[in-house]
Amino acid sequence: MDTMLAGRLNLATGSFAVTGVPVPEPGPGELLIEVKAAGVCLSDVHLIDRTLRPVFNPNNEVTLGHEVAGIVFRLGSNLKRPWKPGARVVLLGGEPCGTCDACWRHAPCLVPRTRGADFDGGWAQYAVAREECVYAIPDHLPFEQAAIIPDAVSTPYAAVVATAGVRPAQAVGIWGAGGLGVHAISVARLVGAEPIIAIDPLTDALERTLSYGADVALQPEDPNFHEKLMEATRGQGLDVAFDFAGVPTAREQAATSLARNGVLVLVGIAAQPFAIADDAVFNYSGNEVRGHYGSTPAHLEELIRLTSAGRLDLTASVSERLPLSQASEAVAHLAHKSGSPVRIVLTPAHRAGA
Repeated sequence: MDTMLAGRLNLATGSFAVTGVPVPEPGPGELLIEVKAAGVCLSDVHLIDRTLRPVFNPNNEVTLGHEVAGIVFRLGSNLKRPWKPGARVVLLGGEPCGTCDACWRHAPCLVPRTRGADFDGGWAQYAVAREECVYAIPDHLPFEQAAIIPDAVSTPYAAVVATAGVRPAQAVGIWGAGGLGVHAISVARLVGAEPIIAIDPLTDALERTLSYGADVALQPEDPNFHEKLMEATRGQGLDVAFDFAGVPTAREQAATSLARNGVLVLVGIAAQPFAIADDAVFNYSGNEVRGHYGSTPAHLEELIRLTSAGRLDLTASVSERLPLSQASEAVAHLAHKSGSPVRIVLTPAHRAGA
């Protein structure tokens, strides 16, 4: 039996290791993908430290990785499209369950499963994917950039254009300048937000936001924070504030920075209570709080087009490249923010003959 390397997490004990496992076989309607690049996300870190737990995974172990790009290696049976081995592709970060009432009616799934959490992901030399979750990418789009589009780019993209519906000339504040936050800045710039204010306590991360399109960069503990934000927004406050930090204090600060009818969008997951300091002011101002999670297949398709056309440049977003065998080091680098990474990408080596 052919084997491959895979980054496996024991869901019961939290132990993680890159180990040898059988190469999976694609079933009906599935493709076997030779993985060329796989992103390392903070949610992967939180799965390992057990801050996050898979909701729909009945197994004791899972291969991590929900940001995956590669080439079609082997075809399953009963495919609906004329896939060919060698086709360059990127995978959706999850898949619908296929059995709930919503799936039956071709509506958004009620219990979507996340790749690399609820079923095996792409921290491996090969990964299986249902063909409806596989999207072609052009030859000129590097695998490493394509891999981070699902989640690192698509989640903030969906938060900005769909959940918040940011319009040109709206004032936007973005708390958290990590892998999702900096791409939210790029997307906000793309849709014409003005000004774009980045907020982060880390100097390196904050300085980086200016190259991604932020107009103003502020540290949250700045004693003159509110005055500087109001000056930047011409005394109005923020039309939309995004929390990508997943920190209660960031959310509280964001909520007090809103303009009249301003909206707070929660993207980061804190798993902690969130309090509105003054509900009278919040209510009188007509403010809102909206939750956001993930993105849709349509968002992935749009981003493939935008990056392919050069509207979004992801060249600087790949901070570090490591072989799959060093996945534990990649997790440590991200957990400790070593080198202030945007996205670390694993590059599994192909083993001929599999």
